[in-house]
Amino acid sequence: MKLTKKSHACVRLEKDGRTLVLDPGMFTEGDAVLGADALLVTHEHPDHFDEGHLRAALEANPAAEIWTLRSVADQLSAAFPGRVHTVGHGDTFTAAGFDVQVHGELHAVIHPDIPRITNVGYLVDGGAVFHPGDALTVPDHPVDTLLLPVMAPWNKISEVIDYVREVGPRRAYDIHDALLTDLARPIYDRQIGALGGTDHRRLAPGASAEL
Repeated sequence: MKLTKKSHACVRLEKDGRTLVLDPGMFTEGDAVLGADALLVTHEHPDHFDEGHLRAALEANPAAEIWTLRSVADQLSAAFPGRVHTVGHGDTFTAAGFDVQVHGELHAVIHPDIPRITNVGYLVDGGAVFHPGDALTVPDHPVDTLLLPVMAPWNKISEVIDYVREVGPRRAYDIHDALLTDLARPIYDRQIGALGGTDHRRLAPGASAEL
């Protein structure tokens, strides 16, 4: 499987000539969805869900489909009947040849005064990759590659480190990093790498790795 990092929380997974795209949002390059056979969206916040990106992907490929939670599906399903699927915690499905399990229900707490919305994470190919969206969800399954939300308005680095320890992946790649300045990246790299207990890695937008 090939993993390509796009800006912020978006990644592309490619296997057997097919492409799965997760969380193309407002910070994500337009080419992130090109050639997508399937798309997954964790929640409705615009840094994870850009309606224009999704519409472009579905219009470019009449066979492409989306799996997401209801708040996102309701905004797209009328325009693309039968191609937008609503999922929730515990569901399993196959998208573009990838086996996917859904984990989690709620977005992390940003502030007690802000109502929490629904958020789901996606465990791909039996734990090969886990994308938690905006929550520190621990799936009830071993994880090989954790996509780690490294910096967000709802977390701090101690929580990120403890999350890596709790999930216990073989390696972790940073996502949710558009707001992290280049000055801060070495600090995060050093502390997560030293304290997380796993192989911590970072890809620049557009860079790829073989998993």
